[in-house]
Amino acid sequence: MKQITIRGIPDEIEKTIKKEAKAKGLSLNKAFISLLEKATGLRAKGKKKKVLYHDLDHLFGIWTKEEAAAFDKSLKLQREIDEELWKKTG
Repeated sequence: MKQITIRGIPDEIEKTIKKEAKAKGLSLNKAFISLLEKATGLRAKGKKKKVLYHDLDHLFGIWTKEEAAAFDKSLKLQREIDEELWKKTG
């Protein structure tokens, strides 16, 4: 594998890398590679390739709060179990 030296890393990026390393118990190098893989959608050897789709991105955030609440209410009603339908007959 190649080695790259990166200079002038902004403080926020350094904090993010250190936070990732601490949270996952990784070295700074492995945490940096992990974040790069995540950001680019690439995978490390032996890991399942993560496929990113962007075909529905234009729909993100277009509902009003009222529309989202109405959708959630409808979905909740669909998820309710009608116990009368599940009772044994005979």
